[in-house]
This record gives sequence, structure tokens and C-alpha cells, in this order.
Amino acid sequence: MGDGPVLGISAYYHDSAAALVADGVPLAAAQEERFTRRRHDPGFPAHAVAYCLRQSGLRLDELAAVAFYEDPALKFRRVLATWLATAPHGYPVFRRAFPQWAGWKRRALDDVRARLAELAPGRKLPSLVAYRHHASHAASAFYPSPYPSAAVLCVDGVGEWATTSLWHGRDTSLVPFAELRFPHSLGMLYSAFTYFCGFKVDSGEYKLMGLAPYGIPRYAPLIRQRLIDIKPDGSFRLDLRYFTFQYGRTMVGRAFEELFDGPRRTPEGPLTEREFDLAASVQQVTQEVMLRLARTALRRTGERRLCLAGGVALNCVANGRLLADGVCDEIWVQPAAGDAGGALGAALAESHRRGAPRTHVRHGTDAMAGALLGPGYTDGEIEGFLNRGGYPAVRLPERELVERVAAQLAQGRVVGWFQGRMEFGPRALGNRSILADPRDPAMQSTLNLKTKFRESFRPFAPAVLAEDAKDWFDLSQESPYMLLTAQVAAARRRECGAEAESAAGLDLLRVARSTVPAVTHVDGSARVQTVTAEHNPRFHALLTAFRDRTGCPVLVNTSFNVRGEPIVRDPAEAYACFMRTRIDLLVLGDRLLDKRDQPAWREEGDWRATIPSD
Repeated sequence: MGDGPVLGISAYYHDSAAALVADGVPLAAAQEERFTRRRHDPGFPAHAVAYCLRQSGLRLDELAAVAFYEDPALKFRRVLATWLATAPHGYPVFRRAFPQWAGWKRRALDDVRARLAELAPGRKLPSLVAYRHHASHAASAFYPSPYPSAAVLCVDGVGEWATTSLWHGRDTSLVPFAELRFPHSLGMLYSAFTYFCGFKVDSGEYKLMGLAPYGIPRYAPLIRQRLIDIKPDGSFRLDLRYFTFQYGRTMVGRAFEELFDGPRRTPEGPLTEREFDLAASVQQVTQEVMLRLARTALRRTGERRLCLAGGVALNCVANGRLLADGVCDEIWVQPAAGDAGGALGAALAESHRRGAPRTHVRHGTDAMAGALLGPGYTDGEIEGFLNRGGYPAVRLPERELVERVAAQLAQGRVVGWFQGRMEFGPRALGNRSILADPRDPAMQSTLNLKTKFRESFRPFAPAVLAEDAKDWFDLSQESPYMLLTAQVAAARRRECGAEAESAAGLDLLRVARSTVPAVTHVDGSARVQTVTAEHNPRFHALLTAFRDRTGCPVLVNTSFNVRGEPIVRDPAEAYACFMRTRIDLLVLGDRLLDKRDQPAWREEGDWRATIPSD
């Protein structure tokens, strides 16, 4: 057994988080953004740390160790080496950033110690250890997975030096055997196109992925010829003449613009055929690299199971291709695959180094508890909030609650669903969700424009009963964390005929391609979440009630927030989002609220002006 609980921390770049692990089992984890309401908050995760300790009933001085998700000194050496290698081009950025790097960033562990001391004044702090960035990613991918052994692939922008790493996990052993280094980075390539298409880096990559099916990959040969040299084993090199991320504040410059037909799209500007085709092209190339890397990892390890982490592992389309193409027999993706998950990975790495077992493997399940590792709220806390605000609600037993909500969903009403503990990672999985009827052809547009206040092209994901999933989607395994894309099953598709052939670009949205059009993307795919009674019994009960009423075991499931805002954490945030948007019903635990019964909602100024665009 491990010799005590371990706290993991990721901080100072983006998506700061904290996670607490005991005997190799995650007990609590949360991103700092959910407390501060600052999207992708990079600061020290003081609120998340306090939550993890409170949830577990522990004090800092009762922990065996605190594990940081990367090595700040090694990262500083990479940053300094990059500045020197690109001089004099990067001098303006160097002049602005070097004082911070020469100071506290290089000694970030000292800052972590100081911030922990503020949280526990007068108490002895546990030892502080640092794991390399990709070691944290790899630990987050393999240790909680349900596999006794597996190949592990980590792909992101950059940690200290590594941008891609291959590992072999066996029991509690995790051994690296191959690595690609900065500036040659698949994550940076994808982010360069994210930037060029007018979206935010480290935030808008999922938009680019959603945009890809609207285009054709006509630029893919050019990307392969000029930007990236891909070897048969998946290793690659970028032609750095086309990129500026090594020495500037931008991702690409004039050479990139000349290659791809003009300047970058202005953020929030109109989308054109060029952006659709650029997205389709870089998505195709990314999938090609991931397929080759995965084959290499599996061949080198002799495994047939694959674990993934790193920001590129959030590319659920590429993940789905790994399964659909038969590259591996099974795949498991860390639900918090990005930097937030590094906090969990560092804690797991230290816990297993201290002798923790992986007992969950014997039961054939993962150790993530459905990723429901964040804060929850008691019935009393919910009741107190409602009473203080004077918000009318009816309390119902679970059976009546799910039946009534299912009936309202079937009538086309939109539901804010707030239950239990919050999800860890970027996906809402049925505890902080907005739900709707996927059979309604107008629902995708309604949710995007009137509820989420976001771009019309963005797809929505289906939550489906795990036992019915294969009847609705071409998926060969469960997908509990909404990180695999699959085609809608042939029996559920619709013949589109001339309507689809004559449509292009955003006009493709108007073509209903299946019996669940609100969750079917324009290429006939869906980002599937399979729901089991074991991991989320109430959400499973709601889906069952909806299936029994309609014959459809699927609901639209999107995160409970609006564009640019972190997912709601507490009842007050859920209620505010409910009242500000086209959500008709709100379920807070056992209580059902109808907007028609609520007092008039008033607040100072335009609330949308306070939320930055994403």
C-alpha cells in the first residue's frame, strides 16, 4: 500500500488544477477555473487545493507528499535555449518575458511552497516533488485505466522539451521508450491552424475539429509537402520557416499566409470555404500522425490496448479513427487529458512510486469514478439557496422526478441538470449538463444561438444508455467520457439525396442526416457518451425514462454554461445560467424549477459583456 495521500498540482500555464489521491485512487480533483470563473485560469489553484483537502477531510500536514506536474527548471532551460536559437527575432518577447522566467517562473516550486504555507499557516508542509510534464500525462493515462498493461501515447503542444512520448505500462511500472522534442510538435501544428482560422490557441482547437467536416481536405497534400515531414513510424519534423511560435506572440507569419491564400481570418469574422478546408486538412494530417504513432507504440510494446493523454488526446475524431481503423482493440483516454489532468497524473505517479497498488484493474473498471471528482452540494445547501432567493421549486422522489423531466424533454423543453459532484475535465457528463431532445431538427440551432450563445456550426454530443449504444452508433466499446467519435448506426441514418449534394459550408446544417439530427454532425458522426447505472445512476434513470417514453435512449448533452464561461459549479451559478438563457427547466438535486414560475430576473448591466469570448 502507498504510505499516505498525495496532492497533485498543475499551475502557471493554463488550466490549473489540484487532485488528491490515496493508495492510487483519485478521491477529489477540480480545475481552478470552476472557482474563480476565469476560463483556463493559470494561477495557483488555491481554491481547488482547499476543496480537495475539504472533500477528503485531510490537512496538508497529513499528506505524504505534494507532486507538481512539471519540472520548472528544465522548462526554463528549454525556453532560454529557444530564445537563444531564434535570436534576434524573439528579442521583443524575450525582453518582456525574461525577468519573470529568470525570477519566480524558474523557481515555481518555491512559489508553490509559499502558497501552500499560506493555506496551512504554522503547520509542517509535506515534501514537494516535481514530475516531468509528459510523465504526469502518461501516469494520468495509464494508472487509472482499466488495463493491467497497455501502450501509452502522450501528444500535446510542449511540456519541458517533450511534445510526443511513447510509454509501456505494466501493473505499476510505466517506462518511456520514445520521445519527440520541441519545436517539432503536433499540438503546435494544430494550434497554428487554430490561430490562422481566427480561434484562440489553447481554447479554440475543439472548434477547429468541429469545423473540419464542413470542408474538404484540399490543403492536406500541401501541409505534408511544406509543413510537416511524417515518417512511417509517426515521427515527424516541422519546417520551422512557416511558424513563429518559437520566438513570437503569434503562431504563424507571412510565409504561412502566402502558403494558404492570404492573411488569417479575423476573430469573429465570417467563416469561408478556406477555413472549412483548412480545418478538414489539418484534421486529416493530425489523424494520419496519430494513427502512425499509435501503431508504433503498439508494435514496440506488443500490446493491443492503448491509453492516451495530452491535449491532442482531446481530439475525439482522431481517437475514434484509432478504433474504427482497427489500430487497437481497446482505447482509454484520460477524461482530463490536458494540463488539468497533469495534477492528477503527478499525484498518481508519486502514489504508485510509494507502493500504491492498482486494485481497480481486478474488477475490470477504471479508477476515475466516472470523472465525478469535483464539488457536490447537499440537499440542505440546495434548499437553503432556494429559500434565500425565494425561488419556487417542487421536491420530488427520484422516480417521479425523472419521469416528469423525461416528459418535458419529449415535448421539446430544454433542461438544466445539476446533480451530485462536478465533473473533472472539459466535458459535462451528466452532473453539470444542459439536456434536450435529439430528435428535434431545430434543437442544434436553438441550443447554439439561444442557450449557449455560440457559433452555429458547433456540434452537440449524444448521451446514450450504454446497453443501447451499439443500436444507435458504430462504436465497438464504451465511451464514458465523451472522447470517442463514431458514425451514427446505419439503421438510424436518413437518405439525404439531392438536398445534401447541393448543400455546402454552413448550409449543411439544414440537412437532417439521422433520426437524432441534433447530435449528428454534418459528416454523419457523433461524439458519443455512453452512460451506465454504475457510474451515474440518476442520469441513467433519466435516459431510461426518456427511452421508455419515446423509444429513443439518447439525449443531447452539452455543458451547463454559456460560451466563454466555465461550467457551473454551485446552485447559484446554475440558477443564473438558467435564468439568463433559453433553458426551460432546472433540476437541482431533487428539486424541479420551471422558469414560468420564477420571479423576474434582474441584474446590473449586460451580463454577456462580463464573459470574454472563447
